[in-house]
Amino acid sequence: MGSQRNGFKKETFILSVDVGTTSIRCHVYDKEATIRGSCTTKIVPLYPEVGYVEMDPDALWKGFITVVKGAVQDAEVQMHQIEALGISTQRGTFTTWDRRTGVPFHNFISWQDQRSADLVKSWNRSCTMKTIHGAMKAVYFVTREKRSLAASLIVFSTQHVTFRLVWVLTHCKQVCQAVAEGNCCFGTIDTWLLFKLTKGKVHATDYSNASATGIFDSYQMCWSGFLCSLVSLPLSIFPKVEDTGHDFGSTDPSIFGVSIPIMSVMADQQAAMFGECCFDIGDVKITMGTGTFMDINTGSQPHTSVAGLYPLVGWKIGSEVVYLAEGNAADTGTAIKWAQELELFSDVQETSAMAYSVSDSDGVCFVPSFSGLQAPLNDPKACASLMGLKPSTNKSHLVRAILESIAFRNKQLYETMLRETDIPITKIRVDGGVSANDFVMQLTADLFGRKVARPQHLEMSCLGAAFVGGLGTGFWRTKEELKKLQNTDEAFLPKGVPQGGACSPNREYIPVVQSWEKALRRSMNWYKP
Repeated sequence: MGSQRNGFKKETFILSVDVGTTSIRCHVYDKEATIRGSCTTKIVPLYPEVGYVEMDPDALWKGFITVVKGAVQDAEVQMHQIEALGISTQRGTFTTWDRRTGVPFHNFISWQDQRSADLVKSWNRSCTMKTIHGAMKAVYFVTREKRSLAASLIVFSTQHVTFRLVWVLTHCKQVCQAVAEGNCCFGTIDTWLLFKLTKGKVHATDYSNASATGIFDSYQMCWSGFLCSLVSLPLSIFPKVEDTGHDFGSTDPSIFGVSIPIMSVMADQQAAMFGECCFDIGDVKITMGTGTFMDINTGSQPHTSVAGLYPLVGWKIGSEVVYLAEGNAADTGTAIKWAQELELFSDVQETSAMAYSVSDSDGVCFVPSFSGLQAPLNDPKACASLMGLKPSTNKSHLVRAILESIAFRNKQLYETMLRETDIPITKIRVDGGVSANDFVMQLTADLFGRKVARPQHLEMSCLGAAFVGGLGTGFWRTKEELKKLQNTDEAFLPKGVPQGGACSPNREYIPVVQSWEKALRRSMNWYKP
């Protein structure tokens, strides 16, 4: 490992980039998984119309190059010392481009984008879907195959790529023409970066990213020919699906001065799961960033859900395939950022103390649904709302209501996961920027009635992609070695459990949660087609 210089081995490193919703960050890791250098740049989302959320491909590419060069410079190492590159990306954000020139036909359409909400609603209510559900229930009754049960329960979502891509094919003539000429490439951010980094040599993705599009069959482990036929998506535009830990080729030397092997491509939530070392069945990871994503390791079998949990491929490394079941809430960090822009506080770090400065929210309920409501309610037409305002309500009450709503959504997702998977929970680890908030962490532990652990470093997606890439080159040898590299956790115990473990969820919050659920119901189906 490493290059021979002056009679000794030059130290080598793993480089990992995470393209999130609001920022791109890059870390340089050494053998102890210590961050030796880092660089971050912001992503500026574009809102061309109400409900539309886009990203500029050129700005994203420039940001990617900037953070890689910045992190290597910050680490005071040379590019030739980088043994491998790992890439973690937000999921479900996609573009299409010209196969010959690499020029995108349109901006990236974000996973938060709502332009397909009416399409989704009409399809979910359609006779076609009712027929499919009925037929698959009959097949399941005869065969008892989980795959048939999954097909009988399928519900489309705006967060999946499917109908946003249908929208593009309906509204963008250039894309339709390129499809007809066999010259159109589709890709989520990872695929587009691979195409750019290899100068058009590689049009690929990995199983974790593919499984999050809504177009991938996690049972057959391939793009769904049935779904593509159903909604008229051309299979020819989709990338090849590779293992998560795979030699995807090397960066073109003109970009960074040397060729760097790209050894892992991974969806951000699955990468965070790997970074948290949630390798065992029943391990739970909660990432609270722009949105909240709650994942449970379900082992070697995909989970079939009736309430909106989604079966994902966590990772495929060699012959090992690990599946996750995921629930999410789209507007976690979004709600806090919104409150900051309203000047309810100046520094995010103030919010926990503000929430603790009052005994309750003064009856105020906040519904965090700027992008609709996800599992278990699944209502893309829900609105964000503040209810129960009084003359006595002050900023601290509002902040507490917003933070409480994040923990309440955590509770909903957790209870759905317990009810749906019937898998004993082994551990719960929480990361992401919002997990730095002690009020949210403590209330989450109280509502769960379980210990929740927060790692020292909150950004786990970068680490997960680095771990997978490092395993591929032999930089790290085994998962057991990775577990030993984990940072010290800070544990939040539910009230009344001095030594950890589990207890009954905190009952004093029951009436508060009930009021919030009432507000939730009133916010549903607010926006009419």
